[in-house]
Amino acid sequence: MSPADAPPRSRHLLVVDDDDRIRELLKEYLTRAGFRVTAAAGGAPARRLLGAFDFDLAVFDVMMPGEDGFSLTRWLREQRGAPGRTPVLMLTARGEAGDRIEGLRLGADDYLGKPFEPEELLLRIEAILRRAGDPPPASGVLLLGRCAFDAERGELTSGGESVRLTEAEVSLLRQLARTPHEAVDRLELARDSVDPSGRAVDVQVTRLRRKIEDDPKAPRYLQTVRGVGYRLAPD
Repeated sequence: MSPADAPPRSRHLLVVDDDDRIRELLKEYLTRAGFRVTAAAGGAPARRLLGAFDFDLAVFDVMMPGEDGFSLTRWLREQRGAPGRTPVLMLTARGEAGDRIEGLRLGADDYLGKPFEPEELLLRIEAILRRAGDPPPASGVLLLGRCAFDAERGELTSGGESVRLTEAEVSLLRQLARTPHEAVDRLELARDSVDPSGRAVDVQVTRLRRKIEDDPKAPRYLQTVRGVGYRLAPD
């Protein structure tokens, strides 16, 4: 499933990059991933936006004319209240250890060098938000299109009718339901399964998709996250 199909995360991000192409690509990708995204071309407009809106996370490019990402991060951390606590992810083509240390020393939460894979950026943003106090895991009933999963009871229904699940399938859904919309490592899911290599998890995912998805070959709710594992994406 592509980020375009993901449900809104209701998080407001600020992207600051002087490169028009990169800025628009980031805005498009993160918007398709379900975030609200506001973009700025430099430090001055970014300061105005940070003073006017509450952002859940800011993405700063380091190498910008005028005020660079280091200076902008330093200024942000000097602000009082919630604005000064806004998480920051720094993007830069400068990959030297000294630059990474400087960014972290100034209060950045993470540092990603260019070029980077968009999926890695998304996972890093999710990790930062989680550490910063992302909403608690969903409890009760999760809606999955025509289906609903009651994590506490371990029950799946489709159109109000009970769907039979194996104990392994219930366990897998419960693990994924603890952190909806977040990727869970495949080997972590396999830790308590009959096959710690992850093959049993893959089989269970295939079976569950047949029970949950309208089109199991193009899953909307039980997503594969390449190189990581799986993610449950309830409505």
